[in-house]
Amino acid sequence: MSILLLGGSPQLPSSSSRLLLHIGEQLALQGHSYAKLHVRDLPARALLLADYDDVTIARAVRAVADADAIVIATPIYKASYTGLLKAFLDLLPQDGLAGKLVLPLATGGGHAHTLALDYALRPVLHALGAKQVFTSIYANAQQLDWHEERGLSLDVPIAERVLAGIEELSTGLFVLQGQRPPAPVAADASVPGRSLRDQPYAPHYQAA
Repeated sequence: MSILLLGGSPQLPSSSSRLLLHIGEQLALQGHSYAKLHVRDLPARALLLADYDDVTIARAVRAVADADAIVIATPIYKASYTGLLKAFLDLLPQDGLAGKLVLPLATGGGHAHTLALDYALRPVLHALGAKQVFTSIYANAQQLDWHEERGLSLDVPIAERVLAGIEELSTGLFVLQGQRPPAPVAADASVPGRSLRDQPYAPHYQAA
């Protein structure tokens, strides 16, 4: 079974994309395969005009259709998910997430937008027919720390939420396969995750 990591940030690297890849790597350790799709990499004109004849757009929509699960990440702007992500979700057919498991993630500057995923994005995911939308994970800037050498570190509360989300999604995938999920392995929240090491980073470029 396959997982699609869908990034909705207009900037890369970013806090949301680092968290997204960190979760993808943890899922891979549990035996799941994943592919990555950053909406910002799609041709802007074709995206905004919903040009289904564009090869890249067609390939991106097909990637969603082929995935068994979607981990979707977005920064929170103006109390909602990004317009970039909205433009892509608008390309999907009405049942574009039918039968799929979805884990929503978001990052933001503070606690004020903690519920943005639930009141803005979750209804859209359900409207697209998602089989199950797992508990949303929201992390603020103080809970994520990026170091050029050590990679991504999560503070204890968000590390626990991330671990719970990974376990939920992994278990759901094994159930879809008709397999018994393996026993969960306790993670040490003090050990930093290492994500997006292949992306250039500068201290002034800590985008959401």
